[in-house]
Amino acid sequence: MTLALTQSDFREHLKKYLDKVNEQDETVYIARSKGRSVAVISQEKMNYIETALKAKEESLDYAIARDQLIKRGVLPDDEIVQSDDKYWNQFK
Repeated sequence: MTLALTQSDFREHLKKYLDKVNEQDETVYIARSKGRSVAVISQEKMNYIETALKAKEESLDYAIARDQLIKRGVLPDDEIVQSDDKYWNQFK
């Protein structure tokens, strides 16, 4: 679940929301009255996002980061491919 908060609410309950970010893998969006909104995510999630963006798609680092982002709901899961003759013939 994603949380959207005001800056005042976030400031008032800082520990509670940071615990949600780290323990429940929440993303917290904070609306600011005189500036652009910000998002708070865990360092672990940010590391996986950065790795997925920087790594080559065929690398193990990319595969691990992508799997973790799918697990966390950041990326959609791959659709299941039907393993029939049409599927396998495309590789011939």
